[in-house]
Amino acid sequence: MARFTGGRLRRGGLGAVTSPEQGRLAGPLSMSVANLCHRLQPQVSARTAAGFAEVLRRLGAPLQVAVAGRIKSGKSTLVNALIGRRVAPTDIGECTRLVTRFQYGTVDRVEIVFTDGRKQVLPFASDGMIPAELGVDIEQVSHIEAYLTNAVLQGMTVIDTPGLGSLDAASVSRTEQLLGAAKHRKEADDEGSDELDDTSRNAVAGAEAVLYVVTQGVRADDQQALAAFTAATASREAGPVNAIAVLNKADTIAPESVEGSGGDVWKAATLLAEKQASTLKPRVADVLPVIGLIAESAESGGFTSADADALRQLAELDDDVLQTMLMSADIFTSWECDVPAGTRLRLLEKLDLFGISHGVEAIRKEPEITAGALRRALLDASGLEAVRQRLAVVFAARADGIKAAAALASVTALAHASADPAERQRVHDAIEVLLAKPEAHQLRLLEALTLVASGAVDMPEDLSEEVLRVGSNADIGAQLGKPGAPRPELAAHALERAGWWRSFASFGATPAQSRVAHVVHRAYFLIWQQVRAG
Repeated sequence: MARFTGGRLRRGGLGAVTSPEQGRLAGPLSMSVANLCHRLQPQVSARTAAGFAEVLRRLGAPLQVAVAGRIKSGKSTLVNALIGRRVAPTDIGECTRLVTRFQYGTVDRVEIVFTDGRKQVLPFASDGMIPAELGVDIEQVSHIEAYLTNAVLQGMTVIDTPGLGSLDAASVSRTEQLLGAAKHRKEADDEGSDELDDTSRNAVAGAEAVLYVVTQGVRADDQQALAAFTAATASREAGPVNAIAVLNKADTIAPESVEGSGGDVWKAATLLAEKQASTLKPRVADVLPVIGLIAESAESGGFTSADADALRQLAELDDDVLQTMLMSADIFTSWECDVPAGTRLRLLEKLDLFGISHGVEAIRKEPEITAGALRRALLDASGLEAVRQRLAVVFAARADGIKAAAALASVTALAHASADPAERQRVHDAIEVLLAKPEAHQLRLLEALTLVASGAVDMPEDLSEEVLRVGSNADIGAQLGKPGAPRPELAAHALERAGWWRSFASFGATPAQSRVAHVVHRAYFLIWQQVRAG
């Protein structure tokens, strides 16, 4: 049976796919899969039908993005920045050992979900965050659901996960159960039950997209770590369609350690991110530098007018004095000056030395700058907006395909879990009919991209790169490797490549390569038609 990989995002700008209340579908592909589920429900067992009902619910829900990374990579800080509210605990505690799902709700509330299905409402801490300690037996907790009246979450559900490399066995088990990573699941119960068993529940669980967080200490095995985590996408491989990475804590990179940086921290971070992208590809579409701490402070209300005033005081210091203070955190907080040590410590906790230096520089360039404009300058310096824009390009532009492919993967898994061979064949045949329709070509392309990116189909390196380029870009110029080229040139190139891939499929390819080649040929032909019609 075919494998599938599977939004729109917004902060203002991560644009909404749907809200749980609306139950809108992301597009025609999602609608086709929804119709397939509706049509099959009366023809399958009660358990499989219940699984299809869960798939339908997920199709109408916002895109689910799991934030993954190693311990102390700053995942939760980045989650807070993306949401625009400091609500995820960033210090090590019970909550950081659990999966936490942040989703839209009409009333702010937190629920502890126990492994037996019970739920317990949890009050927010006095600082507005989820309490670090839950006051319950954590071994009995499945995960945490946080509902927030936040516009960003109308467009995506953000799943904060425990740090890789730090999970105890119990945390691993809880994460696997929630995100669909469990490889050994117990057998189905008796056929008459209409409740979802673990196998079926896990088959439709999991995030549809992954935001992977690395730091400058990226290891050679981060590729393997990301591969392991992609079980979080309900056993669908992460790839350039549904995964991007960020180089967090970019301000901690020593520019002298990166050749070509010219002593500039951000340039060094950009160059290092490019190197990391070559390591992590094709499992991620890109690696972007970001400073999560500054982004969180600027975006979640942590940076106040009092902080702006403190930066103004620092800006009045002699430049030599200030440069000496900014050499290290210890010197910055212990140096004798008119700005109280407690105030400096507060700034350090919110902005670190890089953010403080950037804020002072902005004030010196524009002495009359307002606190709001200063906050925006800090936000710009954090790199968060570039991450949001990339999320919109990678995830939002392909929301319909990602969600439809993820749903088809779940339908396939549900059928595979069925004990009835006739039922499995019935679902398989229905999927093949759907994929034969012209409008379903995007799903074929996503499947081909996944097979090549995961190494399941071995292709020459240049052809693999071409498949990745065609399949993982939304812009036609980028798909063709000719950004900004005039339409006649794009049309001619698309037609030429369509012919080449058709010939390769017929004469030079292995059977597995041929299947991919036919899909790529069709993709180029459709691009040619689109360019000519436009």
